[in-house]
Amino acid sequence: MRLCLRCGAGFLGDRWLCPQCGFEPQVLAGFPAFAPELAHSGEGYDPAHFSALAELESRNFWFRARNRLIVWALGHYFPGARRFLEVGCGTGFVLSGIAAAFPALEIAGSEVAAEGLNFAARRVPAARLIQMDARCIPFRGEFDVAGAFDVIEHIEDDRAVLRALREALAPGGGLLLTVPQHPFLWSEYDVHARHVRRYRAADLRAKVVEAGFEIVKMTSFVTLLLPLMTASRLAPQKSRAGYDPLAELRIAPWLNWTLEKVLDFERLLIRAGVTFPAGGSLLVVARRKNGNG
Repeated sequence: MRLCLRCGAGFLGDRWLCPQCGFEPQVLAGFPAFAPELAHSGEGYDPAHFSALAELESRNFWFRARNRLIVWALGHYFPGARRFLEVGCGTGFVLSGIAAAFPALEIAGSEVAAEGLNFAARRVPAARLIQMDARCIPFRGEFDVAGAFDVIEHIEDDRAVLRALREALAPGGGLLLTVPQHPFLWSEYDVHARHVRRYRAADLRAKVVEAGFEIVKMTSFVTLLLPLMTASRLAPQKSRAGYDPLAELRIAPWLNWTLEKVLDFERLLIRAGVTFPAGGSLLVVARRKNGNG
């Protein structure tokens, strides 16, 4: 069901015109825009990085390994899913991986930055894409699974995002989250990435449960590379003026290949049932509770 963000009415159909109050979102660069005031604000992420990111993601070990972990979690925990929403889809790299793995899945994506949606549309032409604020999702009970992958750490009111995700899901629907872990790893990278926080596992668990979900699986990942990551992030930082946040994505091919194989092995351990207590990132698999609890 679609939700009118002006009057709160729910309605069905292929159009976004609210039959109750007549509100219809404006179209921005070809996409329905529910938060046009934020479309070019750079809130949460620097849109100047989208072009370089779109080029680097498909080759970088971290993005490739994370995609495989997400695809595995989606297929393993929610094999019957028919409709999927990614909030904060960026350039569409995760959406493209999911679309390739599950061609029968109906896919939708959202991004607050209009610049990202153009890249996502080219990568996943069949996806329904909208511009929106993740705190105000214009759906109710629409999706079987929703995902937010390294998104909510950019948003001050992450609780509002989790509540909105819950409302967008059908009863019993699934949630997939990835976030950066460990506040002690905070570095210039986080500043330039416009992170608000890095998460402690207990804090994230509490917020997800508070939003009306039950945890199905929660594990750290990028665990085997944590010593290397810690050394890199805690090394003396360059000044903000001279810092390149994308530099760590541009690494030698042999090193990129090696790190990817390490994370592939780590994923096999997670698939076998291992739960890691520490790592550069956290994966959460949760399910919407029925009712209001």
